[in-house]
Amino acid sequence: MRTFLPQGVSNNLKLFARPSPPLPFHCARSFRNRSKTMDRYAKNLFSSSADANSVQDENHPNCGMAGLRQLENQKLLSLNSIRPNYSKHMSEYNLFDVNSPGCGETVGRLHSMDREDVVKAIGYSSDSLSSWRSTTGSYRSTIISSWSNLVKDNVGDIAKIMTMESGKPIRESTGEVLYGASFLDFYAAEAVRPSSSGGGYIIPTPFHEVFDGKTARGKVMAVKEAVGVTAMITPWNFPFAMIARKVGPALAAGCTAIVKPSELTPLTAVAIHNLALQAGVPSGVLQLIIADKGTTKYVGEELCENPIVKKLSFTGSTSVGKLLMKDCSKSVKRLSLELGGNAAFIVFDDADVEVAVAAAMSSKYRNAGQTCICSDRFIIHRSIEDSFLKRLKEEVKKLVIGHGISEETTMGPMITSEAVSNVSQKVEEAIVDGAEVICGGKKMSHLGSNFYEPTILRKVRSSSRIWMEETFGPVASICTFEDEEDAITMANDTPSGLAVYFCSENFKRIFRVAGRLENGMVGINDGIIITAHCPFGGIKESGLGREGSSEGMAEYLETKHIFLNM
Repeated sequence: MRTFLPQGVSNNLKLFARPSPPLPFHCARSFRNRSKTMDRYAKNLFSSSADANSVQDENHPNCGMAGLRQLENQKLLSLNSIRPNYSKHMSEYNLFDVNSPGCGETVGRLHSMDREDVVKAIGYSSDSLSSWRSTTGSYRSTIISSWSNLVKDNVGDIAKIMTMESGKPIRESTGEVLYGASFLDFYAAEAVRPSSSGGGYIIPTPFHEVFDGKTARGKVMAVKEAVGVTAMITPWNFPFAMIARKVGPALAAGCTAIVKPSELTPLTAVAIHNLALQAGVPSGVLQLIIADKGTTKYVGEELCENPIVKKLSFTGSTSVGKLLMKDCSKSVKRLSLELGGNAAFIVFDDADVEVAVAAAMSSKYRNAGQTCICSDRFIIHRSIEDSFLKRLKEEVKKLVIGHGISEETTMGPMITSEAVSNVSQKVEEAIVDGAEVICGGKKMSHLGSNFYEPTILRKVRSSSRIWMEETFGPVASICTFEDEEDAITMANDTPSGLAVYFCSENFKRIFRVAGRLENGMVGINDGIIITAHCPFGGIKESGLGREGSSEGMAEYLETKHIFLNM
Protein backbone atom coordinates (compact mmCIF):
# COMPACT_ATOMS: atom_id res chain seq x y z
CA MET A 1 0.00 0.00 0.00
CA ARG A 2 1.34 3.42 -0.96
CA THR A 3 0.29 6.88 0.08
CA PHE A 4 0.43 9.89 -2.18
CA LEU A 5 0.20 13.63 -1.55
CA PRO A 6 -0.49 15.35 -4.90
CA GLN A 7 1.44 18.36 -6.11
CA GLY A 8 -0.65 19.13 -9.18
CA VAL A 9 -3.56 18.15 -11.33
CA SER A 10 -3.28 15.82 -14.26
CA ASN A 11 -3.95 17.24 -17.70
CA ASN A 12 -5.84 14.08 -18.69
CA LEU A 13 -9.21 15.18 -17.33
CA LYS A 14 -10.50 16.01 -20.83
CA LEU A 15 -9.85 12.50 -22.05
CA PHE A 16 -13.54 11.76 -22.63
CA ALA A 17 -14.61 15.22 -23.79
CA ARG A 18 -16.17 15.55 -27.22
CA PRO A 19 -17.93 18.32 -29.16
CA SER A 20 -21.56 18.91 -28.33
CA PRO A 21 -24.19 18.97 -31.06
CA PRO A 22 -25.97 22.30 -31.38
CA LEU A 23 -28.97 22.77 -29.12
CA PRO A 24 -32.42 22.85 -30.66
CA PHE A 25 -33.30 26.47 -31.44
CA HIS A 26 -35.99 26.73 -28.76
CA CYS A 27 -33.63 25.29 -26.12
CA ALA A 28 -30.72 27.56 -27.04
CA ARG A 29 -32.87 30.68 -27.20
CA SER A 30 -34.51 29.85 -23.86
CA PHE A 31 -31.16 29.43 -22.15
CA ARG A 32 -29.69 32.61 -23.66
CA ASN A 33 -32.65 34.67 -22.45
CA ARG A 34 -32.48 33.07 -19.02
CA SER A 35 -28.72 33.66 -18.84
CA LYS A 36 -29.11 37.40 -19.54
CA THR A 37 -31.54 37.66 -16.67
CA MET A 38 -29.41 35.59 -14.30
CA ASP A 39 -26.26 37.55 -15.06
CA ARG A 40 -27.77 40.53 -13.27
CA TYR A 41 -27.61 38.49 -10.10
CA ALA A 42 -24.18 37.09 -10.89
CA LYS A 43 -22.47 35.57 -7.89
CA ASN A 44 -20.86 32.19 -7.51
CA LEU A 45 -19.40 29.92 -4.90
CA PHE A 46 -16.11 31.78 -4.75
CA SER A 47 -17.42 35.07 -3.38
CA SER A 48 -15.17 37.45 -1.46
CA SER A 49 -16.95 36.52 1.76
CA ALA A 50 -15.37 33.08 1.51
CA ASP A 51 -11.93 34.08 0.26
CA ALA A 52 -10.43 33.56 3.70
CA ASN A 53 -10.99 29.85 3.20
CA SER A 54 -9.29 29.64 -0.19
CA VAL A 55 -5.64 29.64 0.92
CA GLN A 56 -3.85 26.73 -0.73
CA ASP A 57 -2.35 24.01 1.41
CA GLU A 58 1.27 23.51 0.37
CA ASN A 59 0.69 19.76 0.06
CA HIS A 60 -2.57 20.22 -1.85
CA PRO A 61 -2.13 23.21 -4.17
CA ASN A 62 -5.28 22.30 -6.08
CA CYS A 63 -7.45 21.70 -3.04
CA GLY A 64 -10.03 24.11 -1.67
CA MET A 65 -11.66 26.92 -3.62
CA ALA A 66 -8.42 27.65 -5.44
CA GLY A 67 -8.68 24.26 -7.10
CA LEU A 68 -12.23 24.84 -8.33
CA ARG A 69 -11.23 28.23 -9.73
CA GLN A 70 -9.22 26.24 -12.26
CA LEU A 71 -12.33 24.73 -13.85
CA GLU A 72 -12.50 25.31 -17.58
CA ASN A 73 -16.24 26.01 -17.38
CA GLN A 74 -16.71 28.39 -14.46
CA LYS A 75 -20.43 28.69 -15.23
CA LEU A 76 -20.93 25.17 -13.89
CA LEU A 77 -20.89 26.46 -10.33
CA SER A 78 -22.92 29.61 -10.88
CA LEU A 79 -25.65 29.93 -8.28
CA ASN A 80 -27.81 32.12 -10.48
CA SER A 81 -29.99 29.17 -11.48
CA ILE A 82 -31.09 28.42 -7.92
CA ARG A 83 -31.14 31.95 -6.51
CA PRO A 84 -34.78 32.58 -7.54
CA ASN A 85 -35.77 29.57 -5.39
CA TYR A 86 -34.94 31.51 -2.22
CA SER A 87 -38.05 33.21 -0.86
CA LYS A 88 -36.30 35.70 1.45
CA HIS A 89 -33.37 38.09 1.22
CA MET A 90 -30.10 36.16 1.14
CA SER A 91 -28.92 37.80 4.36
CA GLU A 92 -31.66 35.94 6.23
CA TYR A 93 -30.23 32.51 5.39
CA ASN A 94 -27.52 30.56 7.17
CA LEU A 95 -24.31 29.95 5.26
CA PHE A 96 -22.72 26.52 5.40
CA ASP A 97 -19.39 25.28 4.11
CA VAL A 98 -18.74 22.38 1.79
CA ASN A 99 -15.40 20.85 2.74
CA SER A 100 -13.02 18.59 0.88
CA PRO A 101 -12.56 15.25 2.67
CA GLY A 102 -9.09 14.98 1.15
CA CYS A 103 -7.53 18.12 2.58
CA GLY A 104 -10.20 19.50 4.87
CA GLU A 105 -10.36 22.85 3.13
CA THR A 106 -13.54 24.65 2.16
CA VAL A 107 -14.45 24.21 -1.50
CA GLY A 108 -17.75 26.08 -1.47
CA ARG A 109 -20.10 28.13 0.66
CA LEU A 110 -23.85 28.02 0.17
CA HIS A 111 -27.00 29.49 1.70
CA SER A 112 -29.22 26.88 3.31
CA MET A 113 -32.83 26.95 2.14
CA ASP A 114 -35.61 26.39 4.63
CA ARG A 115 -39.07 24.83 4.71
CA GLU A 116 -40.70 27.95 3.27
CA ASP A 117 -38.49 27.61 0.19
CA VAL A 118 -39.51 23.98 -0.19
CA VAL A 119 -43.19 24.98 -0.19
CA LYS A 120 -42.40 27.56 -2.86
CA ALA A 121 -40.52 24.99 -4.96
CA ILE A 122 -43.37 22.50 -4.71
CA GLY A 123 -45.83 25.13 -5.90
CA TYR A 124 -43.59 26.08 -8.81
CA SER A 125 -43.17 22.41 -9.71
CA SER A 126 -46.94 21.92 -9.63
CA ASP A 127 -47.49 24.96 -11.85
CA SER A 128 -44.97 23.59 -14.37
CA LEU A 129 -46.40 20.07 -14.43
CA SER A 130 -49.23 20.53 -16.91
CA SER A 131 -47.12 22.02 -19.69
CA TRP A 132 -44.30 19.50 -19.24
CA ARG A 133 -46.59 16.48 -18.99
CA SER A 134 -48.37 17.52 -22.20
CA THR A 135 -45.15 17.52 -24.27
CA THR A 136 -44.38 14.61 -26.60
CA GLY A 137 -42.02 11.85 -25.60
CA SER A 138 -39.81 12.86 -28.52
CA TYR A 139 -39.56 16.41 -27.20
CA ARG A 140 -38.57 15.23 -23.73
CA SER A 141 -36.15 12.71 -25.22
CA THR A 142 -34.36 15.43 -27.20
CA ILE A 143 -33.89 17.61 -24.14
CA ILE A 144 -32.66 14.74 -21.95
CA SER A 145 -30.21 13.70 -24.69
CA SER A 146 -28.94 17.29 -24.92
CA TRP A 147 -28.44 17.27 -21.15
CA SER A 148 -26.44 14.05 -21.40
CA ASN A 149 -24.27 15.47 -24.17
CA LEU A 150 -23.50 18.58 -22.11
CA VAL A 151 -22.55 16.38 -19.17
CA LYS A 152 -20.13 14.42 -21.37
CA ASP A 153 -18.67 17.65 -22.77
CA ASN A 154 -17.90 18.77 -19.21
CA VAL A 155 -16.81 15.40 -17.82
CA GLY A 156 -13.40 16.66 -16.62
CA ASP A 157 -14.76 19.61 -14.69
CA ILE A 158 -17.65 17.67 -13.17
CA ALA A 159 -15.30 14.88 -12.10
CA LYS A 160 -13.01 17.40 -10.44
CA ILE A 161 -15.90 19.02 -8.56
CA MET A 162 -17.07 15.58 -7.44
CA THR A 163 -13.62 14.55 -6.23
CA MET A 164 -13.08 17.82 -4.39
CA GLU A 165 -16.30 17.50 -2.38
CA SER A 166 -16.63 13.71 -2.00
CA GLY A 167 -13.00 12.61 -1.88
CA LYS A 168 -13.31 9.75 -4.34
CA PRO A 169 -10.39 9.22 -6.76
CA ILE A 170 -10.59 11.26 -9.94
CA ARG A 171 -10.75 8.07 -12.02
CA GLU A 172 -13.81 6.93 -10.10
CA SER A 173 -15.39 10.38 -10.40
CA THR A 174 -14.82 10.38 -14.16
CA GLY A 175 -16.40 6.94 -14.32
CA GLU A 176 -19.38 8.11 -12.30
CA VAL A 177 -19.99 11.09 -14.60
CA LEU A 178 -20.14 8.78 -17.61
CA TYR A 179 -22.19 6.25 -15.64
CA GLY A 180 -24.68 8.97 -14.70
CA ALA A 181 -24.88 10.14 -18.31
CA SER A 182 -25.71 6.57 -19.35
CA PHE A 183 -28.94 6.81 -17.32
CA LEU A 184 -29.88 10.00 -19.12
CA ASP A 185 -29.20 8.30 -22.45
CA PHE A 186 -31.22 5.25 -21.45
CA TYR A 187 -34.26 7.21 -20.31
CA ALA A 188 -34.10 9.56 -23.28
CA ALA A 189 -34.67 6.41 -25.33
CA GLU A 190 -37.38 5.12 -22.98
CA ALA A 191 -39.35 8.36 -23.31
CA VAL A 192 -40.56 7.45 -26.80
CA ARG A 193 -41.44 3.81 -26.13
CA PRO A 194 -44.98 2.46 -25.69
CA SER A 195 -44.19 1.76 -22.03
CA SER A 196 -43.70 5.50 -21.41
CA SER A 197 -46.23 8.19 -20.53
CA GLY A 198 -49.03 8.25 -23.08
CA GLY A 199 -48.42 4.64 -24.00
CA GLY A 200 -50.06 1.53 -22.67
CA TYR A 201 -51.95 -1.40 -24.10
CA ILE A 202 -55.38 -2.62 -25.16
CA ILE A 203 -56.98 -5.54 -23.33
CA PRO A 204 -59.34 -7.90 -25.16
CA THR A 205 -62.74 -6.84 -23.89
CA PRO A 206 -64.49 -9.32 -21.58
CA PHE A 207 -67.80 -7.49 -22.00
CA HIS A 208 -70.48 -8.71 -24.40
CA GLU A 209 -73.75 -7.57 -25.84
CA VAL A 210 -76.77 -8.44 -23.75
CA PHE A 211 -78.88 -9.52 -26.68
CA ASP A 212 -76.76 -12.57 -27.58
CA GLY A 213 -74.26 -12.96 -24.75
CA LYS A 214 -71.29 -13.42 -27.07
CA THR A 215 -70.67 -10.36 -29.28
CA ALA A 216 -67.74 -8.32 -27.96
CA ARG A 217 -68.63 -4.87 -26.63
CA GLY A 218 -66.44 -1.83 -26.08
CA LYS A 219 -62.72 -1.23 -25.77
CA VAL A 220 -60.62 -1.80 -22.63
CA MET A 221 -57.42 0.25 -22.39
CA ALA A 222 -54.60 0.61 -19.87
CA VAL A 223 -52.95 4.01 -20.29
CA LYS A 224 -49.68 5.13 -18.73
CA GLU A 225 -49.61 8.61 -17.17
CA ALA A 226 -46.99 10.63 -15.32
CA VAL A 227 -47.24 10.37 -11.52
CA GLY A 228 -46.97 14.14 -11.13
CA VAL A 229 -44.71 16.22 -8.88
CA THR A 230 -41.85 14.08 -7.57
CA ALA A 231 -39.14 14.63 -4.97
CA MET A 232 -35.72 13.03 -4.71
CA ILE A 233 -33.35 12.95 -1.72
CA THR A 234 -29.91 11.84 -2.88
CA PRO A 235 -26.75 10.75 -1.02
CA TRP A 236 -23.18 12.02 -0.96
CA ASN A 237 -21.44 8.87 -2.16
CA PHE A 238 -22.73 9.14 -5.76
CA PRO A 239 -23.47 12.86 -6.17
CA PHE A 240 -24.43 12.67 -9.85
CA ALA A 241 -25.35 9.07 -10.61
CA MET A 242 -28.13 9.00 -8.02
CA ILE A 243 -29.62 12.21 -9.41
CA ALA A 244 -29.47 10.92 -12.99
CA ARG A 245 -30.94 7.55 -11.99
CA LYS A 246 -33.96 9.25 -10.40
CA VAL A 247 -34.45 12.43 -12.43
CA GLY A 248 -33.84 10.77 -15.82
CA PRO A 249 -36.92 8.53 -15.71
CA ALA A 250 -39.00 11.17 -13.93
CA LEU A 251 -38.47 13.76 -16.67
CA ALA A 252 -38.83 11.15 -19.41
CA ALA A 253 -42.19 10.12 -17.96
CA GLY A 254 -43.43 13.72 -17.91
CA CYS A 255 -43.05 14.33 -14.17
CA THR A 256 -41.53 17.41 -12.58
CA ALA A 257 -38.74 16.87 -10.07
CA ILE A 258 -37.40 18.53 -6.92
CA VAL A 259 -33.96 17.29 -5.85
CA LYS A 260 -32.47 17.67 -2.40
CA PRO A 261 -28.80 16.61 -2.66
CA SER A 262 -26.65 15.80 0.36
CA GLU A 263 -25.32 18.80 2.23
CA LEU A 264 -21.89 17.16 1.98
CA THR A 265 -21.83 17.14 -1.84
CA PRO A 266 -24.17 19.82 -3.24
CA LEU A 267 -21.69 21.31 -5.73
CA THR A 268 -21.96 18.44 -8.22
CA ALA A 269 -25.73 18.86 -8.10
CA VAL A 270 -25.39 22.60 -8.81
CA ALA A 271 -23.21 21.86 -11.85
CA ILE A 272 -25.55 19.17 -13.18
CA HIS A 273 -28.58 21.40 -12.63
CA ASN A 274 -26.96 24.24 -14.58
CA LEU A 275 -26.34 21.90 -17.50
CA ALA A 276 -29.93 20.66 -17.37
CA LEU A 277 -31.21 24.21 -17.73
CA GLN A 278 -28.74 24.84 -20.54
CA ALA A 279 -30.09 21.76 -22.31
CA GLY A 280 -33.60 23.21 -22.21
CA VAL A 281 -35.16 21.67 -19.10
CA PRO A 282 -37.56 24.38 -17.83
CA SER A 283 -36.58 25.84 -14.46
CA GLY A 284 -39.84 24.70 -12.84
CA VAL A 285 -39.48 21.16 -14.12
CA LEU A 286 -36.20 20.50 -12.30
CA GLN A 287 -35.37 22.35 -9.08
CA LEU A 288 -32.68 22.04 -6.42
CA ILE A 289 -33.20 22.41 -2.69
CA ILE A 290 -29.90 23.22 -0.99
CA ALA A 291 -30.01 22.72 2.77
CA ASP A 292 -27.50 22.22 5.58
CA LYS A 293 -27.55 19.37 8.06
CA GLY A 294 -29.71 21.21 10.59
CA THR A 295 -32.40 22.14 8.06
CA THR A 296 -32.49 18.85 6.15
CA LYS A 297 -34.95 17.31 8.63
CA TYR A 298 -37.57 20.01 7.96
CA VAL A 299 -36.98 19.91 4.22
CA GLY A 300 -37.55 16.16 4.26
CA GLU A 301 -40.71 16.50 6.33
CA GLU A 302 -42.23 18.96 3.85
CA LEU A 303 -41.37 16.81 0.85
CA CYS A 304 -42.95 13.80 2.56
CA GLU A 305 -46.05 15.43 4.02
CA ASN A 306 -47.01 17.90 1.30
CA PRO A 307 -49.91 16.30 -0.63
CA ILE A 308 -48.90 18.03 -3.88
CA VAL A 309 -45.83 15.78 -4.04
CA LYS A 310 -47.04 12.44 -5.37
CA LYS A 311 -43.83 10.43 -5.18
CA LEU A 312 -40.63 10.41 -3.14
CA SER A 313 -37.43 8.63 -4.09
CA PHE A 314 -34.72 8.29 -1.44
CA THR A 315 -31.29 6.70 -1.34
CA GLY A 316 -29.68 6.53 2.10
CA SER A 317 -29.67 4.73 5.41
CA THR A 318 -32.35 2.29 6.46
CA SER A 319 -33.10 4.24 9.65
CA VAL A 320 -33.79 7.48 7.74
CA GLY A 321 -35.73 5.56 5.10
CA LYS A 322 -38.08 4.24 7.76
CA LEU A 323 -38.72 7.76 9.05
CA LEU A 324 -39.47 9.02 5.54
CA MET A 325 -41.76 6.06 4.93
CA LYS A 326 -43.70 6.96 8.07
CA ASP A 327 -43.98 10.63 7.07
CA CYS A 328 -45.09 9.73 3.54
CA SER A 329 -47.89 7.56 4.92
CA LYS A 330 -49.76 10.73 5.89
CA SER A 331 -50.45 11.42 2.22
CA VAL A 332 -50.15 7.80 1.00
CA LYS A 333 -47.30 8.80 -1.27
CA ARG A 334 -45.61 6.50 -3.76
CA LEU A 335 -42.14 5.54 -2.60
CA SER A 336 -38.87 4.29 -4.01
CA LEU A 337 -36.40 3.49 -1.24
CA GLU A 338 -32.85 2.32 -1.86
CA LEU A 339 -31.59 1.71 1.66
CA GLY A 340 -28.66 0.11 3.43
CA GLY A 341 -26.92 -3.12 2.57
CA ASN A 342 -24.55 -5.49 4.29
CA ALA A 343 -23.45 -7.52 1.31
CA ALA A 344 -22.03 -10.99 1.71
CA PHE A 345 -19.28 -12.27 -0.60
CA ILE A 346 -19.09 -16.08 -0.71
CA VAL A 347 -16.12 -17.93 -2.19
CA PHE A 348 -16.79 -21.64 -2.71
CA ASP A 349 -14.07 -24.27 -2.83
CA ASP A 350 -14.51 -24.69 -6.60
CA ALA A 351 -13.96 -20.97 -7.30
CA ASP A 352 -11.07 -19.54 -9.29
CA VAL A 353 -9.16 -17.67 -6.56
CA GLU A 354 -7.78 -15.06 -8.97
CA VAL A 355 -11.26 -14.29 -10.25
CA ALA A 356 -12.57 -14.15 -6.68
CA VAL A 357 -9.87 -11.73 -5.53
CA ALA A 358 -10.42 -9.42 -8.51
CA ALA A 359 -14.16 -9.38 -7.80
CA ALA A 360 -13.53 -8.81 -4.09
CA MET A 361 -11.30 -5.81 -4.74
CA SER A 362 -13.79 -4.12 -7.04
CA SER A 363 -16.74 -4.80 -4.76
CA LYS A 364 -15.03 -3.84 -1.49
CA TYR A 365 -12.61 -0.93 -1.83
CA ARG A 366 -14.31 1.23 -4.45
CA ASN A 367 -14.99 4.67 -2.98
CA ALA A 368 -13.16 3.53 0.16
CA GLY A 369 -15.90 0.98 0.80
CA GLN A 370 -18.56 3.67 1.01
CA THR A 371 -21.26 2.27 -1.26
CA CYS A 372 -24.46 0.48 -0.37
CA ILE A 373 -23.53 -2.56 -2.46
CA CYS A 374 -19.97 -2.93 -1.17
CA SER A 375 -19.08 -6.38 0.08
CA ASP A 376 -18.77 -6.36 3.86
CA ARG A 377 -19.02 -9.98 5.02
CA PHE A 378 -16.61 -12.34 3.28
CA ILE A 379 -17.62 -15.98 3.70
CA ILE A 380 -14.72 -18.10 2.45
CA HIS A 381 -14.52 -21.89 2.20
CA ARG A 382 -12.04 -23.10 4.80
CA SER A 383 -9.98 -25.07 2.26
CA ILE A 384 -9.05 -21.95 0.26
CA GLU A 385 -9.00 -19.32 3.01
CA ASP A 386 -5.20 -19.07 3.15
CA SER A 387 -4.71 -18.78 -0.59
CA PHE A 388 -7.54 -16.25 -0.89
CA LEU A 389 -6.23 -14.10 1.96
CA LYS A 390 -2.68 -14.20 0.63
CA ARG A 391 -3.74 -12.88 -2.77
CA LEU A 392 -6.24 -10.40 -1.34
CA LYS A 393 -3.59 -8.93 0.95
CA GLU A 394 -1.18 -8.59 -1.98
CA GLU A 395 -3.77 -6.65 -3.97
CA VAL A 396 -4.73 -4.44 -1.03
CA LYS A 397 -1.07 -3.52 -0.54
CA LYS A 398 -1.03 -2.19 -4.11
CA LEU A 399 -3.68 0.43 -3.35
CA VAL A 400 -2.41 4.00 -3.48
CA ILE A 401 -4.00 6.05 -0.72
CA GLY A 402 -4.22 9.81 -1.01
CA HIS A 403 -6.15 12.84 -2.14
CA GLY A 404 -8.51 11.82 -4.91
CA ILE A 405 -7.43 14.61 -7.26
CA SER A 406 -4.22 12.74 -8.11
CA GLU A 407 -4.37 10.32 -11.02
CA GLU A 408 -2.20 7.92 -9.02
CA THR A 409 -4.67 7.60 -6.16
CA THR A 410 -6.75 4.43 -6.18
CA MET A 411 -8.41 4.88 -2.77
CA GLY A 412 -9.28 8.24 -1.31
CA PRO A 413 -10.48 9.40 2.10
CA MET A 414 -13.69 8.61 3.90
CA ILE A 415 -16.32 11.33 3.80
CA THR A 416 -15.86 12.68 7.36
CA SER A 417 -13.75 12.10 10.46
CA GLU A 418 -16.91 10.81 12.18
CA ALA A 419 -17.15 8.08 9.52
CA VAL A 420 -13.53 7.15 10.21
CA SER A 421 -14.17 6.98 13.95
CA ASN A 422 -17.21 4.76 13.42
CA VAL A 423 -15.25 2.25 11.34
CA SER A 424 -12.26 2.40 13.68
CA GLN A 425 -14.46 1.64 16.67
CA LYS A 426 -16.04 -1.35 14.94
CA VAL A 427 -12.60 -2.73 14.04
CA GLU A 428 -11.36 -2.31 17.61
CA GLU A 429 -14.46 -4.08 18.95
CA ALA A 430 -13.95 -6.94 16.49
CA ILE A 431 -10.34 -7.35 17.63
CA VAL A 432 -11.49 -7.53 21.24
CA ASP A 433 -13.95 -10.22 20.13
CA GLY A 434 -11.07 -12.27 18.72
CA ALA A 435 -10.61 -11.03 15.15
CA GLU A 436 -7.11 -11.12 13.65
CA VAL A 437 -5.78 -8.18 11.64
CA ILE A 438 -4.25 -9.35 8.35
CA CYS A 439 -3.45 -5.81 7.24
CA GLY A 440 -4.51 -2.26 8.01
CA GLY A 441 -6.72 -1.55 10.96
CA LYS A 442 -5.53 1.97 11.76
CA LYS A 443 -6.28 5.59 11.01
CA MET A 444 -3.90 7.33 8.60
CA SER A 445 -3.58 10.59 10.50
CA HIS A 446 -0.46 11.62 8.57
CA LEU A 447 -2.69 12.05 5.50
CA GLY A 448 -5.54 13.75 7.32
CA SER A 449 -8.41 13.10 9.69
CA ASN A 450 -10.54 11.34 7.06
CA PHE A 451 -8.19 8.56 6.01
CA TYR A 452 -8.34 4.94 7.17
CA GLU A 453 -6.17 2.04 6.08
CA PRO A 454 -7.70 -0.57 3.77
CA THR A 455 -8.18 -3.41 6.20
CA ILE A 456 -8.62 -7.18 6.23
CA LEU A 457 -9.85 -8.97 9.36
CA ARG A 458 -10.08 -12.73 9.71
CA LYS A 459 -11.81 -14.89 12.33
CA VAL A 460 -14.53 -12.27 12.71
CA ARG A 461 -17.35 -13.39 14.97
CA SER A 462 -20.87 -13.21 13.58
CA SER A 463 -21.91 -11.40 16.76
CA SER A 464 -19.42 -8.56 16.18
CA ARG A 465 -20.93 -5.22 15.24
CA ILE A 466 -18.75 -4.98 12.13
CA TRP A 467 -20.35 -8.21 10.89
CA MET A 468 -23.92 -7.45 11.90
CA GLU A 469 -24.05 -3.85 10.60
CA GLU A 470 -23.24 -2.24 7.28
CA THR A 471 -19.56 -1.24 7.46
CA PHE A 472 -19.45 1.66 4.98
CA GLY A 473 -15.69 1.71 5.08
CA PRO A 474 -12.61 -0.06 3.67
CA VAL A 475 -12.77 -3.15 5.88
CA ALA A 476 -13.15 -6.74 4.66
CA SER A 477 -14.36 -9.04 7.44
CA ILE A 478 -13.62 -12.74 6.92
CA CYS A 479 -15.40 -15.85 8.24
CA THR A 480 -15.04 -19.39 6.98
CA PHE A 481 -17.46 -22.21 6.19
CA GLU A 482 -17.32 -25.85 5.14
CA ASP A 483 -20.85 -26.60 3.93
CA GLU A 484 -22.84 -24.83 1.20
CA GLU A 485 -25.92 -24.72 3.39
CA ASP A 486 -23.97 -22.92 6.12
CA ALA A 487 -22.69 -20.33 3.64
CA ILE A 488 -26.20 -19.54 2.43
CA THR A 489 -27.50 -19.32 5.99
CA MET A 490 -24.69 -16.94 6.97
CA ALA A 491 -25.27 -14.75 3.92
CA ASN A 492 -29.01 -14.50 4.56
CA ASP A 493 -28.61 -13.84 8.28
CA THR A 494 -29.21 -10.09 8.03
CA PRO A 495 -32.25 -7.80 7.82
CA SER A 496 -30.72 -6.31 4.67
CA GLY A 497 -31.23 -7.70 1.20
CA LEU A 498 -29.63 -5.42 -1.35
CA ALA A 499 -26.65 -7.06 -3.12
CA VAL A 500 -24.76 -10.31 -2.63
CA TYR A 501 -21.79 -11.84 -4.45
CA PHE A 502 -20.39 -15.33 -4.79
CA CYS A 503 -17.74 -17.12 -6.79
CA SER A 504 -18.03 -20.65 -8.13
CA GLU A 505 -17.18 -22.61 -11.26
CA ASN A 506 -19.93 -25.18 -10.65
CA PHE A 507 -22.79 -24.48 -13.06
CA LYS A 508 -25.44 -26.31 -11.04
CA ARG A 509 -24.31 -24.63 -7.81
CA ILE A 510 -24.45 -21.19 -9.44
CA PHE A 511 -28.16 -21.41 -10.18
CA ARG A 512 -28.98 -23.29 -7.00
CA VAL A 513 -27.32 -20.73 -4.72
CA ALA A 514 -28.48 -17.68 -6.69
CA GLY A 515 -32.05 -18.84 -6.24
CA ARG A 516 -31.74 -19.18 -2.46
CA LEU A 517 -29.97 -15.93 -1.62
CA GLU A 518 -32.34 -13.30 -0.20
CA ASN A 519 -31.21 -10.27 -2.16
CA GLY A 520 -32.43 -8.03 -4.94
CA MET A 521 -29.14 -8.30 -6.88
CA VAL A 522 -26.70 -11.18 -7.21
CA GLY A 523 -23.19 -10.89 -8.65
CA ILE A 524 -21.50 -14.13 -9.71
CA ASN A 525 -17.75 -14.19 -10.36
CA ASP A 526 -17.66 -10.39 -10.63
CA GLY A 527 -17.87 -7.38 -8.35
CA ILE A 528 -19.26 -4.84 -10.82
CA ILE A 529 -22.84 -5.73 -11.69
CA ILE A 530 -24.75 -2.46 -12.18
CA THR A 531 -25.62 -0.63 -15.41
CA ALA A 532 -28.45 1.66 -16.53
CA HIS A 533 -30.07 -1.30 -18.30
CA CYS A 534 -30.43 -3.42 -15.15
CA PRO A 535 -32.97 -3.08 -12.33
CA PHE A 536 -31.33 -1.87 -9.12
CA GLY A 537 -32.97 -2.44 -5.75
CA GLY A 538 -33.25 -4.65 -2.72
CA ILE A 539 -35.64 -6.70 -0.64
CA LYS A 540 -36.26 -7.01 3.10
CA GLU A 541 -35.11 -3.78 4.84
CA SER A 542 -33.02 -2.66 1.89
CA GLY A 543 -35.89 -0.84 0.27
CA LEU A 544 -38.82 -0.68 -2.12
CA GLY A 545 -39.02 -0.38 -5.87
CA ARG A 546 -36.38 -0.46 -8.58
CA GLU A 547 -34.17 2.06 -10.34
CA GLY A 548 -32.58 1.65 -13.74
CA SER A 549 -34.00 -0.38 -16.64
CA SER A 550 -37.57 -0.09 -17.83
CA GLU A 551 -38.69 -0.92 -14.28
CA GLY A 552 -37.16 2.34 -13.13
CA MET A 553 -39.38 4.16 -15.62
CA ALA A 554 -42.47 2.39 -14.29
CA GLU A 555 -41.84 3.90 -10.84
CA TYR A 556 -42.84 7.31 -12.25
CA LEU A 557 -45.96 6.16 -14.09
CA GLU A 558 -49.53 5.47 -13.04
CA THR A 559 -51.74 3.04 -14.94
CA LYS A 560 -55.25 4.22 -15.73
CA HIS A 561 -57.91 1.73 -16.80
CA ILE A 562 -60.32 3.15 -19.40
CA PHE A 563 -63.41 1.36 -20.64
CA LEU A 564 -65.08 2.78 -23.72
CA ASN A 565 -68.53 1.41 -24.47
CA MET A 566 -69.08 1.33 -28.21
